[in-house]
Amino acid sequence: MEFLLYNFVESVSVIHRVSMKTLKLLFVLVLIVGIGTTTKAQTTRSTKKAAKQAAIKKSIEGRNFTFDANQATPLAGAPKTLTGTYDLHIKADSIISFLPYFGRAYFDVGYNETDMGIKFTSTKFDYQAVEKKNGSWIITIKPGDVKNIESLILLISVDGYASLTVTSTNRDVISYDGYLK
Repeated sequence: MEFLLYNFVESVSVIHRVSMKTLKLLFVLVLIVGIGTTTKAQTTRSTKKAAKQAAIKKSIEGRNFTFDANQATPLAGAPKTLTGTYDLHIKADSIISFLPYFGRAYFDVGYNETDMGIKFTSTKFDYQAVEKKNGSWIITIKPGDVKNIESLILLISVDGYASLTVTSTNRDVISYDGYLK
């Protein structure tokens, strides 16, 4: 009887050691697979981000992008969320602006004008794009054939978020926040 009891205890001990080794092996395998999946996801995310940044750089240097405005901030007053499609199209040969205006107009604005927005098409303009060390951009545009618009200054982050400031001769300065597409 002692012999049988000893063999039973020894068998249980062997089974326990084998199952513990198996559990440890399974744990290590799960850990390796989890780390590999996380690394792959981070690599995919960083690859996508780098591709997006390269596309933004190419569109800025090629003068072919659109700024979509989703908020306007007048010089005096609270920011206004924009509903609808308001944008600034930049092309190599033209600029097309369709932006609303909120603020004060000083002179040379008729009383019967129903559309007070910053809406124009320009084919004669100076375009200067400067890339900063952190990958962001400052773009200065000075239309030469648009009455009352002095400059448009775009500040573009490395991820494509942007801020546009419009300076006019007869209106308060206004800024827009949005993104490039």
